[in-house]
Amino acid sequence: MVYRAVSEGSECLTKNAAGLPFESLPCLYPKLGETYTGFELSYNPVPVRDFMVAHPEVPIVACILYLNFILVGRSYMNDKKPRSWRNALAGWNLLLSVFSVCGFARVFPHLVHNWREYGMRDCLCNDPENMYGSGPTGLWVQLFVLSKFPELLDTFFIVIHKKPLILLHWYHHFTVLLYCWHSYVHKAPAGIFFVTMNYAVHGIMYGYYFLMAVKAKPRWMNAKFITIAQISQMVVGVGVTMASFYYYMKEEENDGGGGGKGGDPCLIRKENNVAAFVMYGSYLFLFLQFFVGRYLKGKARKSIESKVEANKKAD
Repeated sequence: MVYRAVSEGSECLTKNAAGLPFESLPCLYPKLGETYTGFELSYNPVPVRDFMVAHPEVPIVACILYLNFILVGRSYMNDKKPRSWRNALAGWNLLLSVFSVCGFARVFPHLVHNWREYGMRDCLCNDPENMYGSGPTGLWVQLFVLSKFPELLDTFFIVIHKKPLILLHWYHHFTVLLYCWHSYVHKAPAGIFFVTMNYAVHGIMYGYYFLMAVKAKPRWMNAKFITIAQISQMVVGVGVTMASFYYYMKEEENDGGGGGKGGDPCLIRKENNVAAFVMYGSYLFLFLQFFVGRYLKGKARKSIESKVEANKKAD
């Protein structure tokens, strides 16, 4: 069933590759449209999306292989010296940072447009095929989901460098891959919020890691601010899922009556939203735990150790 999620009177209303009504952002904002490449403007996300719908086993197999690599890789490196692949790590982080910045620059304007034109409820409830699933934004949303596969390589560098591999790292990597795939194939309306936030934070985070790898990090740039940005992302993620629950339950009480501008029903899938809430909630807990342990308790511990050492010298 097709739901009317865009302005029917808009001169920029067209049909997307799936034959659904879609409002073209480059048409709405010609100056912005001038920045798009021909590939972005003509990209058809349907073949890749259909493959993803037909093969739900792909992310599951990838996660099984990922977890096995962690076990085998750490065991293999146990009696070996850490590798020093600093240049490769720097290049990898720079690539992911540039990719994330470009992705943010493409999806953020569409999120702002939808929010201004249709409001929070429609952004969280309407069919993403109509709202943002086609055109350049559809390309970058799809690339975001697929990027969760190569991002697993982050763990490869941790393993070969024999750095501490904490629960937060590997749990985040494999759960976000599973969730993003599920959300994309089941058309989670709130997806553009999550994509935009993640692109923004990853652009900053991987840029920081690149500067660390090439030993060019400014003194004022503290890792604490990266963690604060990540915590902020999780807080917003929890907030978005709670708002989605609100609209879903409100329309359930009204026997499914549409509450959008065009009377469209809310297309939130309850199980996907529950998964999002659990995921963001667990990330928030783990990031807060990491922040407290590293920057609050850790700082206090170092301060005590410094005072003890100073007293010893005084004696």
